[in-house]
Amino acid sequence: MDENKINENTEEEDNEIIELVDDFGKVLKFKLLDVTEYKGEKYTLLLAAEPNEEIGEDEIVIFRLNEVNETLEPIEEESLLEEVFEFYQQEVENEEIEEN
Repeated sequence: MDENKINENTEEEDNEIIELVDDFGKVLKFKLLDVTEYKGEKYTLLLAAEPNEEIGEDEIVIFRLNEVNETLEPIEEESLLEEVFEFYQQEVENEEIEEN
């Protein structure tokens, strides 16, 4: 996916549904799982709101958040995707420990 304009529905029952348009003009709907900051950049972690053959129900999709242009930018580097996901998992674990 190329850079995608953020189109958020704020209906309560939708739980932050974000619609992205892929390279072929197809609208894909995601649920916003979280936004995390890693090495000075913000990243969105999304779950498919409508799973399909490309994106599974439990698959997390990560984009770099460009707040200036209000776009989500795809990340090509697999190693960066893994780093951001591992960082996010550690953050969640730390929050759970603090709550207990």
